[in-house]
Amino acid sequence: MDVHLAVDLKESVISMNDLDATIISSNFWPPIQDENINLPASVDHLLTDYAQRFNEIKTPRKLQWKKNLGTVKLELQFEDRELQFTVAPVHAVIIMQFQHQKSWSSRSLAAAVGVPVDILSRRINFWVNKGILSESRTADSTDHVYVLVESMIDTSKNVSNNGNNEDLMVGEDEGEGSVASVEDQIRKEMTVYEKFILGMLTNFGSMALDRIHNTLKMFCVADPSYDKSIQQLQSFLSGLVSEEKLELRDGMYLLKK
Repeated sequence: MDVHLAVDLKESVISMNDLDATIISSNFWPPIQDENINLPASVDHLLTDYAQRFNEIKTPRKLQWKKNLGTVKLELQFEDRELQFTVAPVHAVIIMQFQHQKSWSSRSLAAAVGVPVDILSRRINFWVNKGILSESRTADSTDHVYVLVESMIDTSKNVSNNGNNEDLMVGEDEGEGSVASVEDQIRKEMTVYEKFILGMLTNFGSMALDRIHNTLKMFCVADPSYDKSIQQLQSFLSGLVSEEKLELRDGMYLLKK
């Protein structure tokens, strides 16, 4: 699912026009792992209404939402700035918890979001790194406190304000052997997505590189989540072409016949 939200971290109102659903079939896709998350009531009601209308039009078909999949386009409005992000649903659920409460302990926030504390700690780092939340430790070293940063006082702080940072950084002083080992490791990590790629091409026939990349980002959010750059994906697809599993025609990838 794709959801578009304008959030002033006080109240958000969404409508059916903000939701764009992608229907996937078990006939073409490998099993997709579910991650349970507690969606905000407004979003949950929207999904319920959407599914009911779909059932009325497509009876007897019914929608079964994969609530942890898809993307959410957020516009966050603060006292001194307005920022836009495209994030996974779990990231959106985390930041929306700060609409009515500006400070959370990691344990309380994990319970509100509906995920284990260790998963929350990994996911919330996105907002900490973007300067949207600040993190501090409590007397109990196993529990952290996260506070919403409502204004940017320290303007010298180098913070990236977009949700698309996909560059693979390699040290200039690393030798060719090190670079090769990194590339080999990336290829091994990419093999977990091969079934998804083959399933997509079985379903859609042919797809361009950027569409494959965006679809993987949308649906592969459970551990291991898809966090590769488009250049890394292109390298992996080239390997599948070399193995004669795929063909590349006019910039479109398709299954080898």
